[in-house]
Amino acid sequence: MGLTLAALILALVLFYLFTSIKIVRQGYQYTIEHFGRFTAVARPGFNFYPAFFYRVGRKVNMMEQVIDIPGQEIITKDNAMISTDGVVFFQVLDSAKAAYEVSDLYMALLQLTTTNLRTVMGSMDLDETLSKRDEINARLLNVVDHATTPWGVKITRVEIKDIRPPADIVNAMGRQMKAEREKRANILDAEGSRASEILRAEGQKQARILESEGRKESAFRDAEARERAAEAEAAATRAVSHAIEEGGAQAINYFIAQKYVEAIGKFATSPNAKTILFPVEATQLMGTLGGIGELAKDALADRVPTPQVKTEGKAEARRGPFELPKA
Repeated sequence: MGLTLAALILALVLFYLFTSIKIVRQGYQYTIEHFGRFTAVARPGFNFYPAFFYRVGRKVNMMEQVIDIPGQEIITKDNAMISTDGVVFFQVLDSAKAAYEVSDLYMALLQLTTTNLRTVMGSMDLDETLSKRDEINARLLNVVDHATTPWGVKITRVEIKDIRPPADIVNAMGRQMKAEREKRANILDAEGSRASEILRAEGQKQARILESEGRKESAFRDAEARERAAEAEAAATRAVSHAIEEGGAQAINYFIAQKYVEAIGKFATSPNAKTILFPVEATQLMGTLGGIGELAKDALADRVPTPQVKTEGKAEARRGPFELPKA
C-alpha cells in the first residue's frame, strides 16, 4: 500500500514538472499569464513556469508574415471602376502588444489595409493608379505602419499585385495609345523632313557661296593675267619702238617679214588644209628674205669694218616687198 502511494505521488510530481516545463520553438514567443494576468514572455528554448499557477496565454509568431488582400472594387477620382488586389508583409516586434492590444491581429491588418487601399486609390485618377504603383505602395505602407505601431507590429512592405480596369476602358486606352504613337511618328517624320530640307538648303547655300568665291577668284586672276599681258605687250611695244628708232626702216622690214613668215608657217601646219593658195608672188617672199639678209649685213657692217667694193655697173639689189625706195 505504501509503495503504491509513493509511486502515485512520484507520478504526480513528474507530471507537475513536465507540465511546468515550456519548450518554445525558434521564431515564436509565448505569453505567460499568472492567474489570468500577463506577467512574462517565454522566449525560444527551455522555460519553467509552475503549473496551475502559470499558463501559456498566446503563442505569437515572431517571423515575417504575409497577408493576401482579396480583390477590391474601387472607384477612382474620375469615376472609373477598377479591380485591385495586393499583399502585406508584416512582423511582430512586441509579442505582448500583439497578443493583448488587438483582438484578432490578422483580421485587423486585413481590414485596415483594405480600407486604406480604397482611400488612397480613390483619391487618384485612373491614369495615376495605373502609372504610379510605387507611390500607392509607399502611401499605403506609411499609413498602415503608423496605424499598427500600438499593436507592436511593423509593416515591412505593401505591394499592389494587379489593377484591372473595365474592358471598355482598356479598349479606349488601346486606341489612345495607338493615336499617341501615330502622332509621335508623324512628328518624327515632320522633324526629319524639316532637318533634311534645312541641310539641303545649307548645302545649296554653301555651294553658291563657293561658286561665287570661285568666280571672284577667277575674275581676279583673269584681270591680273590681262594686266600682265598688257604690261608685256607694252614692254614689247617699247622694245620694238626702240629697235625701230635705232634701226630705221630696215628694222620695220625685219619685224614685218618675221610675222609674215610665221603666218605662212601656220598655214602650212594647219591640219584642215590640204591645198594652200597664196595670193602673193613667190618673188615677194624671196624679196622678204633678201630684206632680212640686208639687215644682217648692216648689223655686221656696224661691228666689223669691211673694204668698200665698187658696185658700179652691177644690178641694183632686189628689194623686199616692204622696203622703201632709196632717195
